[in-house]
Amino acid sequence: MNLLFDQNISPRILKILPPQFSNCEQVRFVGLENSSDIEVFQFAKKNNYAVVTFDSDFVDLNAMYGTPPKIVYLNTGNLTTKNISELLLNNIMRINQYLSSDSDDILELIKAH
Repeated sequence: MNLLFDQNISPRILKILPPQFSNCEQVRFVGLENSSDIEVFQFAKKNNYAVVTFDSDFVDLNAMYGTPPKIVYLNTGNLTTKNISELLLNNIMRINQYLSSDSDDILELIKAH
């Protein structure tokens, strides 16, 4: 699963994700720290990543340019890194289905209260 975590998600996420989330990166580790959203979007497209983000601007980029890249939008408000990891793990089947589909839609994850 090729996921690129946006700037608003701590790089520590890579250390606590379970093995099912291999081939993941965070923008800092691919030279995109402090890059614009469109630069992250284009990098993800070129390198076959789906973007995981809290930033609704990626929803807008998806509306303008379509996919790739696919967007996993965390519409949750701020979460701890541990809570993000748990949210992703709890939705791993949905994420895998989304990534393997031909859909141009985003995948919006909402934290249950």
